[in-house]
Amino acid sequence: MKPNKYFVIDFDSTFTKVEAFDVLAEISLNDHPEKETRKELVKEITNLGMNGNISFRESLQRRLELLEPHQKHLPQLVEKLKAVVSESFKRNREFFQTYQENIYIISNGFKEFIEPVVKEYGVLPKNILANEFRFDSQGKVSGFDDTNPLSANNGKVEVLKRLSLPGDVYVIGDGYTDYEIKHSGLANKFYAFTENVEREAVVEKADHIAPSLDEFLYLNKLNTAISYPKNRINVLLLENVHPVAVEMMKAEGFNVETYPAALTEEELCERIKNVSVLGIRSKTQVTSRVLENANRLMVIGAFCIGTNQIDLKAATQKGVAVFNAPFSNTRSVVELAIAEMIVLMRGIVDKSNKMHQGVWDKSAKGSFEVRGKKLGIIGYGNIGTQLSVLAESLGMKVLYYDTEEKLSLGNATKCKGLREVLQQADVISLHVDGRDSNTNLIGEREFAQMKKGVIFLNLSRGHVVDIEALRKYILNGTVAGCAVDVFPYEPVSNDEEFVNALRGLPNTILSPHIGGSTLEAQENIGQFVPGKMMDYINSGSTSNSVNFPNLTLPTLENAHRLIHIHDNVPGILARINQVLADNGVNIVGQYLKTNEHIGYVITDVNKLYDKDIVTKLRAIDHTIKFRILY
Repeated sequence: MKPNKYFVIDFDSTFTKVEAFDVLAEISLNDHPEKETRKELVKEITNLGMNGNISFRESLQRRLELLEPHQKHLPQLVEKLKAVVSESFKRNREFFQTYQENIYIISNGFKEFIEPVVKEYGVLPKNILANEFRFDSQGKVSGFDDTNPLSANNGKVEVLKRLSLPGDVYVIGDGYTDYEIKHSGLANKFYAFTENVEREAVVEKADHIAPSLDEFLYLNKLNTAISYPKNRINVLLLENVHPVAVEMMKAEGFNVETYPAALTEEELCERIKNVSVLGIRSKTQVTSRVLENANRLMVIGAFCIGTNQIDLKAATQKGVAVFNAPFSNTRSVVELAIAEMIVLMRGIVDKSNKMHQGVWDKSAKGSFEVRGKKLGIIGYGNIGTQLSVLAESLGMKVLYYDTEEKLSLGNATKCKGLREVLQQADVISLHVDGRDSNTNLIGEREFAQMKKGVIFLNLSRGHVVDIEALRKYILNGTVAGCAVDVFPYEPVSNDEEFVNALRGLPNTILSPHIGGSTLEAQENIGQFVPGKMMDYINSGSTSNSVNFPNLTLPTLENAHRLIHIHDNVPGILARINQVLADNGVNIVGQYLKTNEHIGYVITDVNKLYDKDIVTKLRAIDHTIKFRILY
């Protein structure tokens, strides 16, 4: 950067996320009987001034009269403001330190609370221009220095005239007074800062919109903290993922778009273009065709346990990491299974239906306790094992079968084969994964092996049960009660009719794939999955990825991180290091892990290197994807 470029930055709602007077109102009016009314008036007056509807001096005077501030309020105000510095400003401390001689904080706020906040970021006191309070003998704010141009309309313009900065001037702010500097001809460009608040009247007049300081630095080639502005990273979240996920992604600075339902393959092929982060639940099918259209996709988050709705092989070949939530809704599914087996053993479904028809059928016939009964669990993973523990606490004897060797919990008995479970169990509950080989795992032959009067539950995957066979064995009395939460075909949205052969059958509970749909589970998933996706984007960490080699990486410090994804063939690491050696690049740290399909190499290097090496690293044979973090 040439030394004759100057950066003029606003304070309220730009350097900090808030208007300082709003925070001051919380403090100074804490015990005031008109607290809420006055707070709202302060906000209204602030916006009137910011939008240019009243003079700034009038705005300032009216707000101070309402706030009745005192010198004793300032230390608390400063501490609160330090805690709400804009996230992108926190990320870019190095920018403030590197260009401190050329950075000016010019604000219509007050120096008494601005200086303690911004000087921690390296802003020079001489470059902090703001109003100043006047106090009476008791320490109350009696007014302000009305000779200061910043206390009047066009104050920032007047200050810039007096500074007479000998070079190009760039203004970053959220208010009308910031735009006035450009309008007066004293600035080359005005960037409307929208990370915290977006004022339509201001945005319309801006040369550029800066959703974050990262965007401003990127446009002006001043990047120091990140390699790419997060507001340029498009996130698409489908199927009503929990609001906490949306909030987390927005707080991180991503450009987030949401849609309440699943999309068809055709629709997703169109919507996926230019999307870097995709979040789905169980209904959206991410096929190889969808992935072919995903020109910028880096990561997919499945806000559920299963990932069979994603073509993992195609995603891996495309260099797209996939994350899911294998534990977050375990408890919710288990509780539903327990509840359903009790309700079915008691015949409550049919009795309830009769009651709704006016029939009083008080009888113990066909009604049993679960205590002492044998529960057969097929699939002894996270859900199966927790169900095993809770079922034992109810007095049930647990049998289980899993294709993998699994250590039994409590007194559960491992069976040698599926047949052994089916022939002994009074209640059978499926908890297998969605791999293709599990299609019709339970069909005509398996139902024929079950005890007459068995209770059957499927809360795993829809395609693992032959629905027609299940219908037959419900009607012939072999299956005395049934609960199904997942189906071979499920409606894309709530507007589509559910069509299935199990409708209307006796003692049968049908639920719309809600085994994990509790507020607690959805919030847990909404926090877990975005956390994994953001770790991958921010640091390259692939912990818990279902298709990438799992690497947990240290925090990146004072280096650039080169991320290289490639086909798992011999010699790639040697070629990467040869390129670095040939170009004199010093390696700070290096991490490699492979699976049967891909290799994942992370290399941390010193910041000073010839950018041509990026082209050379991308050109290595069998490279799938390459990116840089800093």
